Amino acid sequence: MPGVSCRIFTLPEWYVIIKYMEMVMNKAVLYLKMIKFSHSVFALPFAFTGALLAASGIPSGGKLFWITVAMVGARSGAMGLNRIIDRKIDAENPRTRNREIPSGKVGVMDAVVFTLISFIVLICAAYSLNPLCLMLSPPAIMVLVLYSYTKRFTWAAHFVLGIAISAAPLGAWIAVRGTLDPEILPLCLAVVFWLAGFDVLYALQDIEFDRSYGLHSIPQRFGIPKALVFARIFHLITWILFALTGLIFHLGAAYWLGMIIIAGLLIYEHSLVKPHDLSKLNMAFFNMNGYISIAVFAVTLITLL
Repeated sequence: MPGVSCRIFTLPEWYVIIKYMEMVMNKAVLYLKMIKFSHSVFALPFAFTGALLAASGIPSGGKLFWITVAMVGARSGAMGLNRIIDRKIDAENPRTRNREIPSGKVGVMDAVVFTLISFIVLICAAYSLNPLCLMLSPPAIMVLVLYSYTKRFTWAAHFVLGIAISAAPLGAWIAVRGTLDPEILPLCLAVVFWLAGFDVLYALQDIEFDRSYGLHSIPQRFGIPKALVFARIFHLITWILFALTGLIFHLGAAYWLGMIIIAGLLIYEHSLVKPHDLSKLNMAFFNMNGYISIAVFAVTLITLL
């Protein structure tokens, strides 16, 4: 076209561009590893479940978009903050000393900037949803800050993490309704006990380090056999609260079929971990709980549709 010029890059310029893109991609992968992005499978399905229940169906595309943005911002900020606060502990623990900050792959100030940007994204998403979401975003961030310190003084840290994750369905409900209503609370409590239960299992692998370093957890306080009992009780309460959610929202046959499947997944999860055999702990922690969160969302979606 007349008046329009197209610049053709030379081979050296293409090389610089490709190397720069490679550097950006490598940096992005480091940050995703630092925040364990794959673990988003735990909280995000519960956020969508809360949104489905609030809308009695599928919310608008705009609501779903901003809920997703808020969740990504909240979780990225929370994990970044936790990695910054725990960097000295992580450096001492053989299991975690190769994490991105202790190993020097990500600088502390870079992690601080990443965390601040993530929380700004959360606040902007909350502003885009409704005034109540915006008003509650600072307290939500405060809970995330509190969790990173609780294991230094109480074995109830598992519940603080559960409360932090329960903000997923609660926040999504508020995002859609614009109000805080009691009928969503059983699902939120279910997430609290579900998270606390599998976080107890996760803490089994650090029991000796926690004792030597003065950190607190249910396994560290009560020992492995009793910790397994606690985790089973927490997950029994979880299932009861899932069932109560179904009753409150008058969910249909698909939901109750899903509850049978979820009960089976919980039982199988606990069958994988034994007091003298923790070899299948990662499968119990990640695989089974990922399946459970997705299953709750899926059966809720099918029922409401």
